[in-house]
Amino acid sequence: MDDVPDDLMTNPRADRVRAVHALTTRAARRRTGTFLVEGPQGVREAVAPGGPPVHDVYATPEAARRYDDVLAAARARGARVRLGDEDVLAAMSPDAQGLVAVVALVPTGLGEVLAAGPTLVPVLAHVRDPGNAGTVLRAADAAGADAVLLTRSSVDVHNPKAVRSTAGSLFHVPVVTGLDAGPAVQALRAAGLTVLAADGAGDHDLDDLLDVAGQAPAGTPDLARPTAWLFGNEAWGLREEDRALADAVVRVPIRGRAESLNLATAAAVCLFASARAHRTRTAPA
Repeated sequence: MDDVPDDLMTNPRADRVRAVHALTTRAARRRTGTFLVEGPQGVREAVAPGGPPVHDVYATPEAARRYDDVLAAARARGARVRLGDEDVLAAMSPDAQGLVAVVALVPTGLGEVLAAGPTLVPVLAHVRDPGNAGTVLRAADAAGADAVLLTRSSVDVHNPKAVRSTAGSLFHVPVVTGLDAGPAVQALRAAGLTVLAADGAGDHDLDDLLDVAGQAPAGTPDLARPTAWLFGNEAWGLREEDRALADAVVRVPIRGRAESLNLATAAAVCLFASARAHRTRTAPA
């Protein structure tokens, strides 16, 4: 750690500290074109090769010693590394865990996603809770989804809570924001994806669809095909006009006495069902 800067930041009210803390607001993120990444796991993924530009990384001396590999990776990416005491990092973010990064916002367009030939894409419509949005993005990454789309009425996925909830998956999966649901669904369908809406009152049972994946009869959605899933608001689910956009509406079967599944759990079940069905489609004869 001989190359760690010597000028320890000790003033939690300094302008630089205030500027970093301001990134907890959407206005500051839009104004600066940057967002805040908190904690060792998120910062580690942010500074990995191939990630977005990283402007600054701030660490306590203890975190710098513990995560010297993360700081080395940050420097290799051209980031400025500064040390601050615990009060400074806490002022930047109460969730810093001794380490934060200021990262550039790099917009991704829907056309770019579609040009890559996606086979699994969740679409979040009117999802307002940052924790839920981040958890769905993490599940999408784990299931091998090609991108995550959010409508303009959904939460800002660069909200600090959303970023934390992704556990670094924000840097693994292209994310397109600010979309109108109707045109986005039309574009997905034109690109060859079947559009399925997840809803507890759906006409099709997810388990039944898995049973016939790859050999679904006419009129039945085939989970083995490239698929986009529509997921709705945490409290009221998908609006009727959003359900009407889909080729079919699918329900996750509930075997026990639970009234329903929360958004993130239902999304994970649907995405992994598609991932399983896609293995059937690509398996050697």
